[in-house]
Amino acid sequence: MKAVVFTLGCKVNECESASLIRGLEEMGYEVSDELEEADLYIVNTCAVTAEAEKKSRQMIARVSKHAESAKIIICGCASQNHPQDFIGKKNVAVVTGAMQKSKILSLLQETGNFVSNEELVFDEMLPPKHLKTRSFIKVQDGCNNFCSYCIIPYLRGRSRSRRLESVLQEIFSDGADEIVLVGIDLSSYNDGGRTLKDLLSALKDSQKRIRLGSLEVNVITEELLEAAKSMKRFCPHFHLSLQSGSNATLKRMNRHYTREQYLEKCELIYRYFPFAAITTDIIVGFSEESEQDFADSLSIVSEVGFAHVHCFPYSVRAGTVAAKRFQDLPPDVKKKRLALLSEEAERVSADYRKKFIGKTAFVLREEFADGYTQGYTENYMRVYIEGDIGDKLIPVTIKELYQDGVLAVKSDKE
Repeated sequence: MKAVVFTLGCKVNECESASLIRGLEEMGYEVSDELEEADLYIVNTCAVTAEAEKKSRQMIARVSKHAESAKIIICGCASQNHPQDFIGKKNVAVVTGAMQKSKILSLLQETGNFVSNEELVFDEMLPPKHLKTRSFIKVQDGCNNFCSYCIIPYLRGRSRSRRLESVLQEIFSDGADEIVLVGIDLSSYNDGGRTLKDLLSALKDSQKRIRLGSLEVNVITEELLEAAKSMKRFCPHFHLSLQSGSNATLKRMNRHYTREQYLEKCELIYRYFPFAAITTDIIVGFSEESEQDFADSLSIVSEVGFAHVHCFPYSVRAGTVAAKRFQDLPPDVKKKRLALLSEEAERVSADYRKKFIGKTAFVLREEFADGYTQGYTENYMRVYIEGDIGDKLIPVTIKELYQDGVLAVKSDKE
């Protein structure tokens, strides 16, 4: 029997899908994460934006073309939000949502709507199948922040965390050279009073590279950074969510910090990790964003010195506070501002990468493509090395900027 588990959306979805893959293999299935002929399809959908939800619906149509007599199971945020969009579609037998994904494997012989609207404790799933060089380990789910533009708290539920001992057991038994800790709101990790700081402290002597997923401003404290600094192989890469550099926009977004507080946290990170990569997300053209609001977002890019900015235009999300309360901007205004911000972000990113020319770094190999070994440094800088080097963790000397990263050669340094 052949099964396909196809994933849209975030790293948490990828992690959950990898758990389903392991479970299916234990049941005797041959499993792929690519769209191909199979007897069973599980599609893990996304709804972080209206466009993501649209792509999820379109994917079902694509899967159906492969599934002449196969069974399709739908899960994830899009089916949590609008299960009616999937029920009754060709070959779709089971529709479930973003919660209780551990139960999906018990539904293979069932049909119907199994969307749950409640999950009070962390849903322990099987250890994910190791699909990439790095392993993503889910330690938290749900969100209590209720940003005015975001629908995810309504779909994923309230914040809940995995037992610290369970996290450690999976990390130490995983064969990957690098572990990435992920969650819907990783910053809110709390196992009976044990926070993200305590989790990092428990990983102090790990020989694996430990990387953090996306973080919120409030989690950056001296205590957290002290714990990170004391680790043997902590990756100094902080994806610190910003969304806007304007205090007025942040208030409309219901983000609980100011521009000034964000900059203070970045200064604190640089104090502990002078060459840290700080990356972020910025939403362009949020409802009622003025020219000054946008100027504040534009200027903060160089003030922080971001290693990378994921910038994207705001799209109204039905069901959110922002959709009900604020006036959307014209598409041409968003398009113009996005181009300006993207240009500035690329300039600042290049300046960051230039700091490492002539320096040695360790690259975790991810793939060989187009004649280059490709991978990432500790601070998540993409590196291209000519030829197939063959090793997983490679010492390199960085030579020059190249494409979206840097060009390097293998180094004799260890």
